Amino acid sequence: MSRAACFYIDGRWVEPASPTWFDVIDPATEAVVERLALGDARDVDRAVAAARKALPGFAQTSVADRIALLKRIVSIYERRQEAFAQAMRLEMGAPITFSRTFQVPRGWLHLNQLIDVLQHFAFEEAQGSTLIRHEPVGVCGLITPWNWPINQIVVKVGPALAAGCTMVLKPSEYSPLSSLLFAEVLDEAGVPAGVFNLVNGDGPGVGAALSSHPDIDMLSFTGSTRAGVLVAKSAADTVKRVAQELGGKSANILLDDVNLQDAVTRGVAACFTNSGQSCSIPTRMLIPRSLMDQAIQIARVAAEGYHVGATGDESTHLGPLVNRAQFRRVQAMIQNGIDEGAQLVTGGVGLPDGIQKGYYVKPTVFAYVSPHMSIAQEEIFGPVLSMIPYDSEAEAIAIANGTHYGLAAYVQSADQQRARQVARQLRAGSVHLNYPPADFAAPFGGVKRSGNGREWGEYGLREYLEVKSLVGYGT
Repeated sequence: MSRAACFYIDGRWVEPASPTWFDVIDPATEAVVERLALGDARDVDRAVAAARKALPGFAQTSVADRIALLKRIVSIYERRQEAFAQAMRLEMGAPITFSRTFQVPRGWLHLNQLIDVLQHFAFEEAQGSTLIRHEPVGVCGLITPWNWPINQIVVKVGPALAAGCTMVLKPSEYSPLSSLLFAEVLDEAGVPAGVFNLVNGDGPGVGAALSSHPDIDMLSFTGSTRAGVLVAKSAADTVKRVAQELGGKSANILLDDVNLQDAVTRGVAACFTNSGQSCSIPTRMLIPRSLMDQAIQIARVAAEGYHVGATGDESTHLGPLVNRAQFRRVQAMIQNGIDEGAQLVTGGVGLPDGIQKGYYVKPTVFAYVSPHMSIAQEEIFGPVLSMIPYDSEAEAIAIANGTHYGLAAYVQSADQQRARQVARQLRAGSVHLNYPPADFAAPFGGVKRSGNGREWGEYGLREYLEVKSLVGYGT
């Protein structure tokens, strides 16, 4: 029986209680590549019971044992990296080069960072006569999205394991292949039975059952703001901890002293990361009005240089969007931009030239976008850049802060001190100065409607820990 027809519960691959079936479609070809069993509340109950039973024993394991477990997971994951790359190419349309170079390495980069954190983290620390203990929060429900499948699984499963928690994972039904592979890795690494459980399903069938379950102590969710609101409401009755990483509409402020060729070209590349299907990428480029026309020409050349094509072709830069619904939504958003009067620099509605099948979107750039337009306010989740002119630094900061989102922001300047001053005024969980390399120790998460809580590194570990005070311990 295919792994896709089973769930991983209590250390075994088991059949669902009464599955419904979901076609997993390769978005590049629109062909069905797998049939996935979707579960319901009965499967969640079984998985949560296994996690609850395993919790006391796993919570008492030593830090050394948990480090050793994470190292085994990294070793097995690295051995199977090509299988993961191909899985993410098929399930969500990541071009194979991008999948190998960016999607897959996130797994071991996050886990290795977590291992380093564990080697130095103080689970107990004295504060006067009180001993502060950091203990596992308990049984965790983990709900992950399709756009960075392994990255999002690892930044939840990894710290949960590191903290001594047990868990039930519901990955996106649109990207289940890599999560099934990851369950195999954890099984081979010797994760004790019941510590990690996987139940595939959709939001109403499995996600709601997880978020409302009375025996789940914490719910970690990554996805849309709309779905995050539903998760939080569902979790409220049981007063469980809820951590959420939601949508974004990140601004990229180019100050007037930048190397414009470099800043615009790299800004286009950042916006088109993962075919535009990333919540923290800079989708709003803020340009000094006096430099706007020059920036438009640079952006046009950069965007038109992207090769859109087959995901198995190593020269492909941009793959398809994940599914038909997302394709239609992005097409509608592009049409909105045209209807609202933004200048279409390149791209537009319809399939790219030479492509007849698949959920592909033309690399699209809009210029002279007004901050109130839908393409400047709403998360699009496709390769669509909005270029917004500004007349003063204060106006740029106001525009950047002028959305409901606050996940990330970007600042480019030839003067690092000036970039820092602007960054301090931006309302976002992360601000990236002058296109820095990724820092896997830096906390990742948002403010406003981009969510709450943090992932990555030590801050990610702390989300899965409860603080206990032993008062009078030192007297």
